[in-house]
Amino acid sequence: MCDTHGKAPASADADLPAWLAQVAFDEQGLVPAIAQDASTGQVLMVAWMNRESLFETAATGHAVYWSRSRKRLWRKGEESGHVQQVRELRLDCDGDVILLKIEQIGGISCHTGRASCFYRRLDGTAGQATWITVDPVLKDPELIYK
Repeated sequence: MCDTHGKAPASADADLPAWLAQVAFDEQGLVPAIAQDASTGQVLMVAWMNRESLFETAATGHAVYWSRSRKRLWRKGEESGHVQQVRELRLDCDGDVILLKIEQIGGISCHTGRASCFYRRLDGTAGQATWITVDPVLKDPELIYK
């Protein structure tokens, strides 16, 4: 690894490690990131990463995302304790989506206190469909985020 103390070089692509320069970040410098349980294959959440968060994730083995609402790095579990240990990073065929195969510490990845952010299922046919909650709350968010 390059000696950047866990931070990706902020300058031109020529200064980036070759693997990071191959990622097709959008015009805001972001790429979607899918967190998937490494053991079960269940999709747990989708977030965003910038160069710095992706580099830090690769350097530390812990998932780090970019919070669009807070406009800062979001080290998954920094408030909740629900850290994501990264087992593998993959890049899709177009180079514009990251897949993180992770171990979810504490079994909760969603801020609602559920295992997955994908806890609602479309029930019925298109004209009469409704979203129904199919996965339980494992821990009250009020107890997670104090």
